[in-house]
Amino acid sequence: MCPPACGVARSAEKLDRHCRRAPVETEAHSHQRQCLCRSALKTQSPGRRRKEQQVSFRLRLREVLAGFERAFWVANLTELFERLAYYGASAVLAIYLNEELHFTKELTGWVIGIFGFVVWFLPVLGGTLADRFGFRRALMFAYLVMTVGYFLLGSLSAPWMQAARQALGDKWLVLGILMIPALGPAVVKPCVAGTTARASTEAVRSIGYSIYYTLVNVGGTLGPVVAWLVRKPLGLGMENVFRVSALSVFLMFIVTFLFFRDPVKPGEAGVRSVAAAIHNMFVVLANFRFVLFLLIFSSFYVVFWQEFVSAPLYLRGFVNPNANADLLLSVDALTVICFQILVSYLTRKIRPFSAMTLGLLISSLSWQIVAFHPSTLTFIMSLVVLALGEITQSARYYEYVSRLAPSGQQGLYMGYAFLPIAIGYFIAGPLGGYSLHYFGGILHQPSRMWWVVTGVGLAGVVLMLAYDKVFRPGEAAATEKARAAG
Repeated sequence: MCPPACGVARSAEKLDRHCRRAPVETEAHSHQRQCLCRSALKTQSPGRRRKEQQVSFRLRLREVLAGFERAFWVANLTELFERLAYYGASAVLAIYLNEELHFTKELTGWVIGIFGFVVWFLPVLGGTLADRFGFRRALMFAYLVMTVGYFLLGSLSAPWMQAARQALGDKWLVLGILMIPALGPAVVKPCVAGTTARASTEAVRSIGYSIYYTLVNVGGTLGPVVAWLVRKPLGLGMENVFRVSALSVFLMFIVTFLFFRDPVKPGEAGVRSVAAAIHNMFVVLANFRFVLFLLIFSSFYVVFWQEFVSAPLYLRGFVNPNANADLLLSVDALTVICFQILVSYLTRKIRPFSAMTLGLLISSLSWQIVAFHPSTLTFIMSLVVLALGEITQSARYYEYVSRLAPSGQQGLYMGYAFLPIAIGYFIAGPLGGYSLHYFGGILHQPSRMWWVVTGVGLAGVVLMLAYDKVFRPGEAAATEKARAAG
C-alpha cells in the first residue's frame, strides 16, 4: 500500500488523457504540448506527494493509536513510576548501607545481591500467578506490597523501629525488609510485558515493546535524579528517598484500581491452574539448550549490575568522596534513550545472537575506562559505554523471548527473560563487594577490581561464541523446517 505513488499515477493518467485529446496540428505543436504536459506533471507532483504523505502519516498514526487498548497505556504508565521508585531506591541503597548503616563493603554486596536476585528471579513465578489470577489484581497487590516495603526501609531510624533493630540486628532486619519490595517487581514486570502483548495488535506490537522499553529507561533516568533531588538540594536525607519511592508506587496502586482492566483476546487459552503453570515452568526448564543459553548470558548482568553494587562505593571511596553517585547513575538510562534508535539502526542487519554477543563484549570493556584513569569523568564515560552495550543486545533479546510465548502464557515466558538478570545480580553483589574489599582495602589497588569484572564478561563472550558454534546448525535446521511447514 503506497498512497503517494498511487496519487502521482492518477495525476499522470489525467494529464496523459488531456494530452491525447488535444488535436494534432504539427509535429512541433505536438512536441510543445508534450513538454507542457510533462512540465505540469513535474509542477504538481511534489505538492500532491507531500499532501498525500501527510495523509499517509495521519492514517498510520491513527492505525498505531487504534492498535493499543487503554490497558496498554495504563500499565506502561504505572511501569514508568514503578521504575522511578525502584531505580531511585537502588541509586542510594549501596551508599545507604555502607555509609549510614556502616555495613562492610562485602556485606553490602551480599545484601544487594540477594535483594536483586529475588527481584529478578521471582518473575518466573510471578508470571504464572499473573496469568492465573489476572493482571489487575496482581498489579494492585504488587504496588501495595512495594509501598509497605519502601516505607519500612525509609523508617529504620524511626523510634518505633528501634526495638526491631535491637532484637534482630540491622543485617537481618534490612534483609528481611528488602524482601518485601522485592516481591513487587516480580509481579509488575511480567504483568506489564504480558499486557503489552495482549493489549496490542500484531501490526503495532513491536512499537508497543519499544514504548515499553523506552518508558523503563525514562523511569531509570528519573529515579536517580529524584533520589539526588531529595537527598541533596532538598536536604531530606537518604531515608526520604525510600519514602518518595513508597509514595510513587502507592499512587500507581490507585491508578491501577481506577483505570486498569485485564485485556482479553477472544479465543485466548489461559492457564487453568497454578499447578499447571508450575508444571509448564519445569517443562521449559527441562529445555537444556534454552537454560544453557540463559546461564551463559548471565555473565552480561554480572558486569552490568556493578553499576548499582560496587561502582557507587568505588567512586565515593576511592575516586571522589563528594561525588553525587546517585545522580551520575542516571547516565546509563539517559544514554539508552538518546542512542537507542541509532544503535538499533546500525545493528539492524546483525543476527540477534551476534548482537547479544557484541553487546556483552562492549559492556565488558566499559569498566576499563575508569580503571585506566580513575575520575568522575571516566566514571561517566564507563557508564555511557556500558549503556551502549546494553542497547546493542537488550531490545532484540526481549522481543525474541516474547515471541516464544504460547497463548495465555506471555507472563510466564517473559519471566524467563529475566532469569539471567537474577543470576547476574546474585553473582554481581558478592563479587563486587569482595573485589572492592580485597583490591581496595587490602591491596590498596582498587582499580584492579575492574579487571575481574571484565574477565567475567570476556569469559561470557567466549562461551557465547562456543554455544553459537555448537547449536547454530540445529537452530538453522529448525528454522528451515518451520518455514517449510508454514
